[in-house]
Amino acid sequence: MKYLFFASLFLFAFLFSSCDRISNPYPEVIVLDLDTTLYPGNWSDYVANEWPEFTPNTNSNRNIIIEDFTGHKCVFCPAAAELAHQLHVNNPTRVFTASIHAGPDGKGDFQTVSLPEYPIDFTNPQGIEIGLYFGQNDDGFPGNPRGTVNRVKTGSIFQGPGSWSSMVSTQLAENVLNVNMQSKLNYYEETKGAFLHVEIEKLNSSITNELAIVGYIIEDSLVGDQKMSDNSHNQNYIHRDIHRGNLNNQAFGRVLKTSDVINGKYYINYSFVVPNQLDGVYNPENMHVLIYVYDMETFEIYQVIKQKIIN
Repeated sequence: MKYLFFASLFLFAFLFSSCDRISNPYPEVIVLDLDTTLYPGNWSDYVANEWPEFTPNTNSNRNIIIEDFTGHKCVFCPAAAELAHQLHVNNPTRVFTASIHAGPDGKGDFQTVSLPEYPIDFTNPQGIEIGLYFGQNDDGFPGNPRGTVNRVKTGSIFQGPGSWSSMVSTQLAENVLNVNMQSKLNYYEETKGAFLHVEIEKLNSSITNELAIVGYIIEDSLVGDQKMSDNSHNQNYIHRDIHRGNLNNQAFGRVLKTSDVINGKYYINYSFVVPNQLDGVYNPENMHVLIYVYDMETFEIYQVIKQKIIN
């Protein structure tokens, strides 16, 4: 049985399901609904004994997410993916990558399945929705490969791979932290279920636009088919940081509301089932979540953090 659930440090209450309507350019977003059946026991025990408490957040760094819009039949995409991965390797705790298999038309030829050579469908509905939205509303997204670096706008929020390194270096050096975040996750092998708890603190009071939170489910290091720059077919290509979809199936996330605030900080909670890998193997150690908060007017991502399923 599902309950609409809000968490307080001192009080927990169950409410009936509802939805909030907000004015924004995206589809309606809903209040988060925790699936308490994913906990293998009495939910009251989870609330009493396993619901996490957050200690003061001592982080002082603004992290970076590179959204690499790619395709498994795009011949220029492997070089872009390798660059994004190297930027992560150079800054493993501050730079993260989401490889989103979508183009400005959503699902284009670069992303389609072609049997027998390219049998894996790397796409998902939220990735396609994001690609379509930016393809229709951002003239800097002409095709793959293109990417965003915290969706910071330099003419467009989309830039070719040749600009990613300098943008990452600039943002790492500036290190302006407007929003701070931390998270905790409880995973249960019996149900393949996870409960993710996020604390958000807005540090810059001059930011008055609405903020929203998004969670990307990421699968790493899947061996699969990829068309290479010489048009060859690589059956043993390593696909990294594959975007598998969004928490609560919300392509543009959920607006942060005053009702989410406890003692000056926002608290958001998710439940979800950890999916199989795209090859059908269940491996939660190969999955993580990238959680970010962004400005709903400018799209700029103010902070992103990585949460492993299994630490």
